[in-house]
Amino acid sequence: MNKPFGNDDPGLAAYVARTYAPEDDGLREIRERSQRAGLPDIQLAALDARHLEVLARACAARRAVEIGTLGGYSGVSLLRGMGSTGVLDTIEIDPSHAEIARESFFRAGFAERARIHVGRAAEVLRRLARHAPFDLCFIDADKEGYPDYLAWSADHLRKGGLAVLDNAFLFGRLHEEPKGELSAAIAAMQKTHEMLAHSGYFCATVLPTGEGLAVGVKL
Repeated sequence: MNKPFGNDDPGLAAYVARTYAPEDDGLREIRERSQRAGLPDIQLAALDARHLEVLARACAARRAVEIGTLGGYSGVSLLRGMGSTGVLDTIEIDPSHAEIARESFFRAGFAERARIHVGRAAEVLRRLARHAPFDLCFIDADKEGYPDYLAWSADHLRKGGLAVLDNAFLFGRLHEEPKGELSAAIAAMQKTHEMLAHSGYFCATVLPTGEGLAVGVKL
């Protein structure tokens, strides 16, 4: 290949961060408050949060589903891109995380437009199905569940809607043979990429961010 996939030059990363300034005071407050509350350090990266906002604007999203709320950092970013009437249904399995997110949405002015559903994603998605079609589905939860979550989005997105998946590189392990403690996660993520690339439901690609951000447009 005449051009490599991605670029890990720290100088370039610093330039992009300075120029695009993806984390403003509002998002920084969410990140820091989540850290103080003891939430796991798995928050979406600042530039990936900006990607979410841009993608939501690009597809004119007004109704979105998020699988994996955590502290609300990514949800606030999505809602920023969804216009004044946009509504986000966001799913979080941990009630304490949901409370942190509830405060994040309130402080960002999105309390009336962020519907937090506490419970297992599979169960909540079954209930949300009756409100389909959706414009965007963002998946950032248990990796073993990604194939099912993507299949749900294929069935419940509108034509032209977006499926967006974080951690698409599976922490650098995506290409490995499924074995060891990450065997199930590697197999699930590889299946997910096969679905995105070859199922016929999506025109898809992977943005080479630090964790990999997969994007599929519903056909």
